[in-house]
Amino acid sequence: MPAIQFAGAHAPVRRSIRRLAVFAVLAALLWSAGVHAQPAHGEQARWQRRAQAVTITRDDWGIAHVHGRTDADAVFGMIYAQAEDDFNRVEHNYLLSLGRMAEAEGESAIWLDLRQKLFIDPEVLKRDYAASPGWLRALMDAWADGLNAYLADHPQVHPRVITRFEPWMALSFTEGSIGGDIERVQLDGLKAFYGKAGDAPLAQVQMRPSWIEPTGSNGIAIAPSRTIDGHALLLINPHTSFFFRSELQMSSDAGLDAYGAVTWGQFFVYQGFNRHAGWMHTSTGADVVDEFAETIVRQDGKLFYRYGKALRPVRTRQITVPYKRVDGTLEQRTFTAYFTHHGPIVRSLGDKWIAMALMNTPVPALQQSWLRTKADDYASYMQVARFQANSSNNTLFADDKGEIAYLHPQFVPKRDDRFDYTKPVDGADPATDWQGPTPLEDLPQVVNPPNGWAFNTNDWPYSAAGPYSPKRADFPRYMDTVGENPRGVNATRLLTDISNVTLPSLITVAFDPYLPAFARQVPVLVADYDALAADDPLRAKLAGQIELLRHWDYRWGVASMPTSLAVFWGDTLWDEVRKDDTFEGISIYDAMADQAGPQRRLAALVEASDRLEQDFGSWGVPWGEINRFQRNDGAIVQTFDDAKPSIPVPFVSSRWGSLASFGAHRWPGTKRYYGTSGNSFVAVVEFGPKVRARAITAGGESGHPDSPHFNDEAERYTTGNLRTVYFWPEQLKGHTERVYHPGE
Repeated sequence: MPAIQFAGAHAPVRRSIRRLAVFAVLAALLWSAGVHAQPAHGEQARWQRRAQAVTITRDDWGIAHVHGRTDADAVFGMIYAQAEDDFNRVEHNYLLSLGRMAEAEGESAIWLDLRQKLFIDPEVLKRDYAASPGWLRALMDAWADGLNAYLADHPQVHPRVITRFEPWMALSFTEGSIGGDIERVQLDGLKAFYGKAGDAPLAQVQMRPSWIEPTGSNGIAIAPSRTIDGHALLLINPHTSFFFRSELQMSSDAGLDAYGAVTWGQFFVYQGFNRHAGWMHTSTGADVVDEFAETIVRQDGKLFYRYGKALRPVRTRQITVPYKRVDGTLEQRTFTAYFTHHGPIVRSLGDKWIAMALMNTPVPALQQSWLRTKADDYASYMQVARFQANSSNNTLFADDKGEIAYLHPQFVPKRDDRFDYTKPVDGADPATDWQGPTPLEDLPQVVNPPNGWAFNTNDWPYSAAGPYSPKRADFPRYMDTVGENPRGVNATRLLTDISNVTLPSLITVAFDPYLPAFARQVPVLVADYDALAADDPLRAKLAGQIELLRHWDYRWGVASMPTSLAVFWGDTLWDEVRKDDTFEGISIYDAMADQAGPQRRLAALVEASDRLEQDFGSWGVPWGEINRFQRNDGAIVQTFDDAKPSIPVPFVSSRWGSLASFGAHRWPGTKRYYGTSGNSFVAVVEFGPKVRARAITAGGESGHPDSPHFNDEAERYTTGNLRTVYFWPEQLKGHTERVYHPGE
């Protein structure tokens, strides 16, 4: 029987909704009452033995310095300390990574969970755990013990869903980047494919494009030739949502001694340093996640997809997503999910089904994430990199041998560069298939460049070390999809002639106020105004504003009125240009400066001026009166209030080229801008005979509003006044609040 093209193939998707069995309902009632799982026989004794092998020292900023006899003991102690600081965020991350958010949030989160479960299967993770190296299982065991011991010791803490952690769960969240590769799957397309009429709407908030802060980070490595004392330096500056990571130190008698930013719920230092080396990750622009358009054929009542001249069967798997009803009980929904060898089907496009391919190797990923924290030089770091299980991050590296490097993600699939992988490629053509990971030596990277510095600002690798950067022509297109950005331009300006660098001067670089995007855009606006006819009404209406901007030095500051006007104008024009769908292949900065045209640029200035006058009484307002840091509560999604205390913040969104980033905007009921992302952890590290560092965390270490360390770093954060890091035991003398074993 000839094959028949299967049009509209996503329609007959098996779906069912049914009430859970009585046991599940009872379990839900226990969960809603906050009842903890009871420890198994002998568990408490094991936890007590582990606790006695761990010492937690809290410094005068509330930061935990955890020491254990073994690495596993250190893991037990550090995750216990994390839970003390903010168990809510620990659990939240595993609700996301395990696909269990709907059990807490309700039916609107079903699609979030389905997306996760297309890639994360608990049964597979359990097998992966059982097959893991013994040393890694020991760490996962200690991780689960630490969280379960914390819950047993704190019956007043009521988990939303997860009352007991199992060791295999650690494999669901194996790298610390915000927004893993799985989040590339768009929920609206997923819902359209697997959903049905009458489904609850997606839990999404529509925002102005200019209010969506660019995600990413800054990393700068300085070689000894450029520093005053001949020691390598490293800037660690992740841009994430605030309070996304804790800050801590973990060490052991087995040689572990790492300090830095740790994503809530993970047991490795994601961005940080040890006694000899440091690593800073920045979100990459490399293409590591691809879509394949599959040609679906129905034959004899079964589904197949074309691959070359053959038909291959479409694999299926039943995925059940429990969700909380309004009355607090649990129901579940079961989906038939579809898979090809490229990956799960995540949406349709015309008569094609779209499969998503991404790296999904949790055991090597967790091994790499852990072992790199113990690397003591470039050679040992690269030995760990041979796991090739980092797909989402570039790395800036420095060590006490004076070595520095920019490294591309170690997992970049090798492909045929004839195809444009920024769009779905033909899954029926075998030539489009991934051909394994690119060998490390074939990736764009920079090691010990003669200019003495390397950086990344989530831009392409082709300016990482000035004239000593990798050459774009030497690499396939998929090695970068983002190009240059204003922060990269700014970093190059700051680093080109840098010399005699110290920790303080590197901090100055990190908080340099120059805004290169406005240095390009504002003169165009001024020229538009100057070209107006003499009798044009806009001449009088905008005369003061243009004069203010004409003499601006393009630097932010709390007292800067031009910064306020420029940001309001830039945001307004950004939103206007984003409405256009005719600028494909053109950067938004080019569109604003060129294609937008004088009329729209001037109209945006009128609108920005009117908004400032409406909200603040004048278009001439100091930036610090508008741009504020406020932390009112420990909720993951904060509520802001103009009537409550807040602190002025001088820096702006990174989209304008500021290395120091503060993603802020108006919120319901506010006129002021309040930040929720950007600079979240900033550290500068010097790799001399004894490593030393300074750092700051947004707000404070604790997630508890009644803690003295809930907001004690806020003032320093807004002014770039980094505090001394107490890395060495002798530095803690006179700066210790408490020393204890977990559970005491």
